Amino acid sequence: MTELSPLDTGFMEMEDTDRHISLGIGAVAIIEGPPPTRESFRAGLDRGLELHGRLRQRVRRTPWDLAAPVWEDDPKFDLAHHIRWTALPEPGDEAALCELVAVALAERFDRDHPLWGVVVVENLSGNRWAMIVLAHHSMVDGISGITLFESFCDPVATVPQPARERSSRGGLFGAVARTVGQSLTVPGAVVGAVRTLVPVVYWAVAPAPDSSLNGPIGRQRRYVAERTSLAEVREIATDFGVTINDVAVAAITAAYRRLLQIRGETPAPGKLRILVPVSMRADDAKYIPDNRVSAMIVQLPIEFESPVERLTATHERIAGHRSRGEAEAEKSLLALADQLPFAVAAWVFRTASRFPQRGVGALATNIPGPRHWLTLGGRKVLEIWPAIPIAMRVRTTVAILSYADQLNFGVTGDYDTTPDIDEIASGIATEIAVLLAHARGRAHQR
Repeated sequence: MTELSPLDTGFMEMEDTDRHISLGIGAVAIIEGPPPTRESFRAGLDRGLELHGRLRQRVRRTPWDLAAPVWEDDPKFDLAHHIRWTALPEPGDEAALCELVAVALAERFDRDHPLWGVVVVENLSGNRWAMIVLAHHSMVDGISGITLFESFCDPVATVPQPARERSSRGGLFGAVARTVGQSLTVPGAVVGAVRTLVPVVYWAVAPAPDSSLNGPIGRQRRYVAERTSLAEVREIATDFGVTINDVAVAAITAAYRRLLQIRGETPAPGKLRILVPVSMRADDAKYIPDNRVSAMIVQLPIEFESPVERLTATHERIAGHRSRGEAEAEKSLLALADQLPFAVAAWVFRTASRFPQRGVGALATNIPGPRHWLTLGGRKVLEIWPAIPIAMRVRTTVAILSYADQLNFGVTGDYDTTPDIDEIASGIATEIAVLLAHARGRAHQR
């Protein structure tokens, strides 16, 4: 058995304190050709089961939650419990697929079993079928979630074996022993981390200007995907001397600016703070199913009218947060939390989850996906869309996923308060097209 980390446990505590949310994250793969037979499809999943023992494990909590929950083998594991087959109604268009993804994102996992599932979607137009893979956020982050999906696909090379997972630390008695033996001195590095995170905590706690982007959310979801070209985004980044992530976040900035204007709200400075997760996962930990993320809170420059000025401001603000080491500082505090008695750490996460945060209005995460084309049962995986949840009064989230020559965006929203979620997706595509025209115009002038 292995213990859940404080961050993994935090996601479960967050879900426990809000009946309106489900913290499943995953991917939507669109595959060419007819769907596979049930037997051949199960053979692909068996490859993933061999690689990821976590897929056969469920979460077991300890009495009174005095020690960390642990992953334990499900004695009644049945692969069929985790597979659902469905078909889109005619005409089998992508709008219907997006509705199905939204339903899947709203469903909670059965905690009596391993926290993951697959939906096979037949009758997608254009002689295609789809596969929705979801796992609880306590089990995977964005990178390990995509790795999980990749393990179901046809092997293309020798896949490294998973690195060793964290071993159990002795359950309740181990927790008591650690509490007695811990030093009461706080390392200097942690003190420095606290100082670095003071403005971050302030931005997370201090209410932002009123916005329709932050507020109570219901149980139903909306979902939409937008396709862009990775080559074109890379061209923009190269021309302006910024990163691909900068271009993607600048496009999201423009989309939210446009959305607020459509809603009759002024895109004023400081109106939109966005949570940007940062992967802290080393290359040799790619195949470990857990969470290795930190985060930054960035004020999106929605006040700028010029696309080029927005891109420049986005680059400068993200670079400023990175230079201050905010993500590393948060990682240090999570490491400290790992040494605290579980009951204390759980109480902190539980309290934070119940606090009605009004500082953050959106979340955007960039997930590096496979650089090569994948196949499943010999059929080409044409596209992969990212799908992430919403929570804590954040009514919309945007996930960015690179795959082969694509950079695709998946937007999740609260059903009741984001009927205009398509405006975010179309706004992203529009901004990238505008920035590409600026980049090519600059190149022509040279």
